[in-house]
Parts: sequence; structure tokens; C-alpha cells
Amino acid sequence: MIEFRQIDDADPALAHSPMVRALDKTFAYITEHGGIGLTPSKAFNRVFVHWAAREFDWPSYSEEDLFAINKVLNEIDFGPLMDLHDVMIALKIGRHYKGQFKLSKVGQGLVGHPGRIFGIVTPFYLFEVNHARFSRFDEEPILGNWDVFLNVLNVETEDGATGAYLRQVLFDEPDPTGAFDDVLSSLYIQVLRPLCWAGLLYMDRAKGFRSTEQSVFTKTPLWRAALRLETDYIVSGATRH
Repeated sequence: MIEFRQIDDADPALAHSPMVRALDKTFAYITEHGGIGLTPSKAFNRVFVHWAAREFDWPSYSEEDLFAINKVLNEIDFGPLMDLHDVMIALKIGRHYKGQFKLSKVGQGLVGHPGRIFGIVTPFYLFEVNHARFSRFDEEPILGNWDVFLNVLNVETEDGATGAYLRQVLFDEPDPTGAFDDVLSSLYIQVLRPLCWAGLLYMDRAKGFRSTEQSVFTKTPLWRAALRLETDYIVSGATRH
């Protein structure tokens, strides 16, 4: 069973979470402006999306990264922002009202409480959101479950592990040399990237065509502060020795 510890609002480990940082800034924006403007399709408007790209400084989705491939930004161009919008609606943190996105009483109670934000949003985001919607293989969710993924990653990413190594450990399949690796792609999109966006893993991104294989994934201090897992005894034993 996966258990999350309660994180104090002042815990410096929360600084490792792009999601908590983005939500905290989004709440501040809403407080200052009274809400976020919506398009006719109820997406966040460009004014906010451009602001979010600049202020969030999301890994691999910085303002520079996004404008390198877009002249203007819509919500659909900023994948993490789409996830945050959907999560806030699903958790009733906010709602659409008269052309704006406004915080609910639940959301207002989270303002200024990053530890509480993490505790409410992260389990839902990891375990309930369909991360495969960003994959071309969304009709076939990756085999495995979060209990297995987290307990294996708890051991294997203690000192860092490449995407290729994690693929081999989790699925015990040969790497398709020279071809697109749909297994590794699904592992990244549905497991590794959500953990990075939540702030539990850090990705030292490699460049090039096979970047996910060569990138190194390492647990952040937030992982150790937030998660209580069955394999903790293995990690603590390895640390002592």
C-alpha cells in the first residue's frame, strides 16, 4: 500500500515540485486578478498561458522552450498547464464561472499552504489522471501498477538510474535497437514524467534522439519526505552499508 506522509508547509523539499510551485503561483494570480480568463471552449486564455509560461519556469516547458515552437501560446500548447486545469476542476479546487476560472472554498483554503496542496493534489494526479492521453498508445495503458513502480523506483533511483536501465528492470525486455521504443515511451509518459512533475523524481535530461534512454532519474528530497514504501528497509540498509 502506498502511503504519503503529511508535509509541513515550510518543508524546503517542496521546492522540488514544479506542480506545487505552479499551483501556488496560480492561486496568487487568481487572488490578484479575481480569476483567470477563459476562452469560449473554457480553456485558460492566452494572457494567462503566456504569464504561466514565464512564471512557472517548468522543466522542458520554459517560456523559451514553448516560444521556440509556437508564436503564441494556447493552453493546449502547455501540457502541464492542461493537467493542472483538469486536476483543479476534478478536485473542486476551482470552477468556471461567467467566463472565468475562480477558486472554490476548497481552493481558497489551500492558498499559502504548499504542503497541503501537495498532499491533496499529488496522490490524485499520480493515480487518477490518465497520463496516457499524451501518448500515441493511449488505448493501451502500460502494464504494471503504481505499487510496483514506486517500490522498484525507490531502490533503483536512490543513486540515479537511466531510463534504459529502469525499462530493463521493470519489464525485462530487450531494447529495440534503432527503433522507436514504445515501452520506454509509455513508461516515461505514464510514470516517470508524472513523478518528475510532482517533484518526486529529478530528470537529468540527455540530448538527442534517444534522450529518454540516456537521461538519469534520481529521487528528490521530496520523495524521501513524502513517501512511505515497503522497500524503504532495502534503501536504508544500503545507506548504512
